[in-house]
Amino acid sequence: MKQVNIYEAKTHFSELITETLLGDDIVIAKAGKPLVKLVPYTSEKRPRKPGTAKGRIKIAGDFNAPLPESVLQGFFTEDHHE
Repeated sequence: MKQVNIYEAKTHFSELITETLLGDDIVIAKAGKPLVKLVPYTSEKRPRKPGTAKGRIKIAGDFNAPLPESVLQGFFTEDHHE
């Protein structure tokens, strides 16, 4: 990974784009603190990989339980709070 400061990025922007397109990771920093990463644009969507969130999402045991009457009534009243 290559890190450059903002001034260097402005001065050598075309070269940095070329390096990025060739596969180099470019990070632009200010006062040594990384701010942004320059990455190639891709218009194609990456294929989804099933299971990548496994173990990161928890669904409550009562997920499919009927809603309380007080909550259901909120869907059928004319009193909308905006």
